[in-house]
Amino acid sequence: MPKTKTSSSAKKRFKVTAGGKLLRRQAMKSHNLTKKTSKRKRRFSKDQDVAAVDTPAVRGMLGKRGRR
Repeated sequence: MPKTKTSSSAKKRFKVTAGGKLLRRQAMKSHNLTKKTSKRKRRFSKDQDVAAVDTPAVRGMLGKRGRR
């Protein structure tokens, strides 16, 4: 049986913490920043948890990396 490959795009976009939680970047941080408040832009910089419904799919894309 062949090895399962890790999705290259997923390994760049998601991070697995030591406790096994999945983190993602916040959307809306790339353009039209002049109309957004400083407070809102600061909140975009923090990593967010991956939604519970998306977690199994992301773990599948990460392969062995998703199991910590």
